[in-house]
Amino acid sequence: MKYIERALERKFLRMNDFFKVLLLTGARQVGKTTMLQHLAKGTGRRYVSMDRADYRDLAERDPVLFFQTFPPPLLIDEIQKAPKLLEQIKIMADESEEKGQFWLTGSQHFSMMRHVQETLAGRVGILHLYPFSQAEIEGRLPVEIPDFSISSLREKSAGKKPPLTEEIFRRIWTGGMPQVQETDEELRSLYFSSYIETYLFRDILEMGEIRDTVRFMKFLRASAALTGQQVNYATLAEASDISQPTAKNWLQLLSGLGIIYLLQPYFNNELKRLVKSPKLYFCDTGLCAFLSFWPTPETLMAGAASGHYYENYVLMELIRNFSASPQKAEFSYYRDSRKNEIDIVIETGGELHPLEIKKSASPDSREIRKFKLLENPIIPTGSGGILCMAPEPLPLDEKNAIIPSWIF
Repeated sequence: MKYIERALERKFLRMNDFFKVLLLTGARQVGKTTMLQHLAKGTGRRYVSMDRADYRDLAERDPVLFFQTFPPPLLIDEIQKAPKLLEQIKIMADESEEKGQFWLTGSQHFSMMRHVQETLAGRVGILHLYPFSQAEIEGRLPVEIPDFSISSLREKSAGKKPPLTEEIFRRIWTGGMPQVQETDEELRSLYFSSYIETYLFRDILEMGEIRDTVRFMKFLRASAALTGQQVNYATLAEASDISQPTAKNWLQLLSGLGIIYLLQPYFNNELKRLVKSPKLYFCDTGLCAFLSFWPTPETLMAGAASGHYYENYVLMELIRNFSASPQKAEFSYYRDSRKNEIDIVIETGGELHPLEIKKSASPDSREIRKFKLLENPIIPTGSGGILCMAPEPLPLDEKNAIIPSWIF
C-alpha cells in the first residue's frame, strides 16, 4: 500500500527540533509506527518494538544495558509495555542537549500518561494520532487552521465537487483505519473482528484491567449503540451486565486506548445549571459501524442512527484538523437544564465557535438562535454555523453560515 502522508508530520518535525523526547499516542493500528518509520528513513534512527518479549524483558530487567545495546537516536514502539525505560530516558536526556533523541509511541492509557508526565516533565512533547482524515485520504495537505468565516469557507470550497450523500456514508462506514482503505466488505469485516480480538482484547488483558472479555464485548457494542449521545452509565451497565462504576471505568479505558472520544460539556463561571455527563463518540466510525452490525453503507445511511453517525464523523474530522494545525483548540458541547443544546463549541484563538451538525442539505437556519446562550463578557463568540451536506457555503448572518462538512 502506498504511504499516505499524515497531517501531523509537520507538527511532529517542528517539535523534534524543540524537545529531547517525543511521544506519539493513539489507538493500535492507526499508523503511529508507519508515520515515524517514514520520517526516520535515512536518519540512522533505530526501531525497537516493546511487543517483542526479548526486548521487553531486557528493557525491564536492565534499562542501562538496553540503551547500551540500542543507543539513540531511537524509535521505541509501545513504550507503555516497558515503563522502566522512562527513568533512564530522563537521565540520558538530561546528560545531553541534543533534541529529538527519543521517539516513543504508546497508547494514551491514563497510567502510562501519568508516568510519562511525572518522569519526563519539561523534556517530552506529546501528540495524538487519529485514524486517517478525509483530507489525508484525498491528499489535501497541508491542513490549514479551520476557519468558519464565510470568506474562508468560500475559498475552501471553490473548484471542489460536493460528494453525494452515498459517498459520505461510505466514508463513515469504511472509517479511517489504514488497513481497510482498499479492501472489500468481507475483508473489512474480518479486519475489525481480528482487530478487536488481536489488539484490543490482548491489550486490556495485558494491562490486567479486564478479565471478562464476553462482558467487555457487550460493553463495546452498547457503547457503539450510544455514539453521538450523552453517556448513560445505567444503560451501559444494564446492557453489559456490570455495575455502573465498572461501566464508568471501562469507558475511561476505551478513551485511554484511543477507541472512543468523550466530548465534555462546556463550562464557565457565567453559565449555571449545565449538565455534567460527556457525549460519546468513536474515534473511528468504521469500527463503530462494525460493532453495531451495519452490513453496508446503504443500510447505515437508511438507519435510524444515521444522524448520530454523521455527527460522529463531522466531529472527528474537525478534531483531526485542529490536532494537526498550529492553533490549539478545546472542544466541548453545550446543554442546559432546559435541554437547549449546541452540538460543538470550539474554543480557540480567544473566541468560542458554536456549531450545529445536521444530516441535511438545507437545515433550518433558526438553529443558530441557540448560539446566544454562549454570550458572556469573558470570551467573545466568533464565527460558527451549521455543518451539513449543503453543496456550497451560504451566510446566515454576519457571523454564522451554512457550512458544507465536506470542506474540511
